[in-house]
Formats: sequence, C-alpha cells, structure tokens
Amino acid sequence: MESWLRILFLFACLFPAFVECRIRRYNFNVMMKTTTRLCSSKPIATVNGKFPGPTIYAREGDNVLVNVVNHVKYNVSIHWHGVRQLRTGWSDGPAYITQCPIQPGQNYVYNFTITGQRGTLFWHAHILWLRATMHGAIVILPKLGVPYPFPKPDHEAVVVLAEWWKSDTEAVINQAIKSGLAPNVSDAHTINGHPGAISNCPSQGGYTLSVDPGKSYMLRVINAALNEELFFKIAGHKMTVVEVDATYVKPFKTGTIIIAPGQTTNVIVTADKGSGKYMVAASPFMDAPIAVDNVTATATLHYSGTLASSITTLTNTPPKNATPVANNFIDSLRSLNSKKYPAKVPKKVDHSLFFTVGLGINPCSSCKQGNGSRVVASINNVTFVMPTVAILQAHFFGIKGVYTTDFPQNPPFKFNYTGTPPTNLATMSGTKVHRLPYNATVQVVLQDTGIISPENHPIHLHGFNFFAVGKGIGNFNPKTDPNNFNLIDPVERNTIGVPSGGWVAIRFRADNPGVWFMHCHLEIHTTWGLKMAFLVDNGKGPNESLLPPPKDLPKC
Repeated sequence: MESWLRILFLFACLFPAFVECRIRRYNFNVMMKTTTRLCSSKPIATVNGKFPGPTIYAREGDNVLVNVVNHVKYNVSIHWHGVRQLRTGWSDGPAYITQCPIQPGQNYVYNFTITGQRGTLFWHAHILWLRATMHGAIVILPKLGVPYPFPKPDHEAVVVLAEWWKSDTEAVINQAIKSGLAPNVSDAHTINGHPGAISNCPSQGGYTLSVDPGKSYMLRVINAALNEELFFKIAGHKMTVVEVDATYVKPFKTGTIIIAPGQTTNVIVTADKGSGKYMVAASPFMDAPIAVDNVTATATLHYSGTLASSITTLTNTPPKNATPVANNFIDSLRSLNSKKYPAKVPKKVDHSLFFTVGLGINPCSSCKQGNGSRVVASINNVTFVMPTVAILQAHFFGIKGVYTTDFPQNPPFKFNYTGTPPTNLATMSGTKVHRLPYNATVQVVLQDTGIISPENHPIHLHGFNFFAVGKGIGNFNPKTDPNNFNLIDPVERNTIGVPSGGWVAIRFRADNPGVWFMHCHLEIHTTWGLKMAFLVDNGKGPNESLLPPPKDLPKC
C-alpha cells in the first residue's frame, strides 16, 4: 500500500496545477526516431521519441531534476533556456561553456531550482545542430494560490514553432562548414511538429487546437526554430499579449506577434466566433537580402461542433520584410511594473560595454566553393573559438590555457557600422570572456554591422534576464541616444532582437556567479562564431558563490 501511495504522489507531482511539490523529476532518454514529414522519412534525434519533446511542468520555487541519458551517437547537452540557474551554472547546459557534453552511453542529472520566475520558457539541445528536433516547453506555474495578474484563462496550450529539413541537419551544417558558405534553408516551418497543408505533399496533416465557443485560451508560443524569426497569427481572432520570456507585460491586443528564435510569448485568445475553423499561421520575417524558408506553417483553430469538412477561414500573412509590423509589436512591449512584479531597472551603470555584432570573411584554403574564403561571425570582431574543456570547469578548478579574460569592451577599431564596410573584413579568433565583479550593474549596447549584410540578430544571454532600455536604427550615439532610454517599464527578456542596421541597449545586474554564454540564437551565426561569455566572480556573502560541481558532471 505504501509503494502505491508513493507512485501516486510521484505521478501527481508531474501535474503541478493540482498539487504542491517541491521536487519535480523527469527522465530524458535521447534516442533516434524515424519520423515522416513532407512525405519523406528520416531518423531524427529526439527526447523520449517525441518531436517536439516532452513539456516540463513546475511551479515557481520548485527543484527540478532531469536525468538525461544519451542513447545516440552524438555528444549531447541540454540547455534550460531562460532559467536563471542561480549559483547552479553546472546545470545551464551549453557544451564546452558550463559542462563537457554527455557522451554516448552516459547520463547526467541536471539539478536546478526555479527562483523568482513564472511563465513559459523552453529547453533545447545546446551542441551541434541537434536542437532542430531536440526541444520542448518549460511551463512554470505561479506558486500555489498565487493568481495570474490577468483574468485566468479557461484553458492553456503549448505552441512550439520550429523548422524542418528533409536532409539530416548535421549533414547540412557540415557541408556549409566545408564549403565556407551559408547552409541550405529549411524545407518547411512547423507548428507543434507539423507543417500543415503543403502543396507538394497533400497528405501532410497539421496541428489542431480544439476550442469551445466563449472560452478563453492561453497559448504559450515558443520559437524553437534554428535560424528564422516568425510572424504568428490566427485568422479572425485578436490575441492579448500577457507575457514574454517568462516575465509579465502590460497586456495589449494584436493581430500578429513577431517571435525570434529563443523567445517565448504568452497570448490569450477568446473563442468568440461561435463556430468554424480558422487558420493559424507561422511565416518568416526577414528584412535583409538573405535567403529564408518562405513556406508558411499552418494549423487549425477548430470550434467544437464544427464539421471537419467545413471550409477553413484563411488569413493573409505579413510580407516577409514587414518591418513596421514587427516594430509595432516590439514597441508595444512594456514590463508590467506592478507593486508585486516591479521592473528593477538598474539606474546607475557600473560597466558600460559596446558590442558590434555581425559577419566577416576569413581566409580558408580548403573552402573551394567559397573561393578560398569562409563566412564567419563575431562580436567586437572576435570570432569565438569553442574550447575542448568547459570554461566553467577551467574557471572553478584553475585550469590554465583554456580561455583568456581580455574580451574587448569596445570594438577594436571604429568604422561606420551601418554604412560602408571597411576594406578588411577579417576577424580575429579566440576563446575570450569578459570578467564582471559580483553584483555589478551592466549596460551592453549591441550594434548591428552592415558587413556582408545588415541583419536582425536575436541575442540570448544565459544566466540573467535583462531590460531592453532602448533601440534605434543606424549607429548608436552615446551622447544623445541615452536621453531616450526607458528606465521605468522597459520589457524584461532573456533574448532580444538587434534591429537590422540598428542597435539595442540592455541592462542587467551581474548577481549570478559563474560563466554565462551570450550568443546569437540564429544557429548558423553561433556556428560561425557570434558568441562570447561573461565570467562573473563570486561575491562575499554566504549565498553569493558558485556551488561546487556535482559528482556526475560529464568529463571531456
């Protein structure tokens, strides 16, 4: 009887809406699964044989333990995207930054506590291009008895947006690295793993969200795509935005949201049409002359009682270069900044950093298709080189020769960043980090460059949330632009788009000791080297130091 009660309690703990548990345990078995999309099949790397992978449910304050067992030929690591990981950098997940990867046949238990966060985040592989199919939602509910700061929806649903290649994604990127050129774009976008109706594959099904008339639904929308920002809209329905990146915002209504890879957005939709079937669409946003997968993913909002044979009400997607539509959404985002959920924006800045982000061209004698050159990417002209020992381990154990702490806080040379590019497009290479004292307030201005092409870069910072205090087009002016910063209720995020041909300014407090990756969440740009890391020193208080590594930390 006692064992049955234990099993019942453990099962109930997987559904935190109904029970208060302090510990949530999950098993992630990484395995290959033959999957059919677009009328063709291929083996893909998955967690528990699912695409998208399983959803992790927890409450604010819960301790989460995920045992990841690697049954595939690739090295594996999992990143819990947006989870603060206070003092638990060993569980953050980026391979060779905070841990060595989990080798085939090995396992590792990620152990972290959800502190001061509630909302939608997601997890994904953080090595190679495995996150194309290895990703899933993290749903963090408020503490038991704590309401949402908006009317509670009748129902909730997770909506994961992604990309699909008919080819093996590892072969796609390996071929691109060999050639020195950009990889092939994906063959389709997906909504909860399905592209929807595709003209050259009429039997291809799509995701259906069943709704009851008059009920409200909170959609937890996640962009898990590798390389593309996406518009998301529902025919005939407005969406009320209530949260982004697991932080509450001032609610506003919109017909279209823009969501970059690495971002999440919670919207509430009221089923106010009474009956019918309505198209749900995810389509690409790209306001630069760069190739994208132009196939729109579709799903269906299906009212109960409506015949399956009924005609679906369609919607027009925005043009792929609809910058005004994207800006209208981005400019509407404001932190809730209530008494219970204040926006703690740093007013004073201890460390002011100016980072250029963009592309470059370096020599490559083996890159025949690239005529002896390869495309690279950089921050402050440094193309990051991944080490073979995890930087956090090298920091903690004092291992020399793995990294240097001389990442430049300004570009090594100035030029008209969004105008005519310099004649020399080469970058320097290195495994460089920028060191920060504990609890320092930091401002980073992220400036796009026009080298090769200006482009929107969704930059993700591990270990912290930050406030997006300003943005603009052209070159940042340090004398006049700060006068227009919003220091009252700027949106709080973990991933922010640097506008194409423009800049964005973020602020955060370095209150989390450890090594924290910052990189473009367009996977090709990360591969090309648009990444760096912050090393945050320990503080002096008892809870201001990085915890020791767990005994099962993977070895390189």
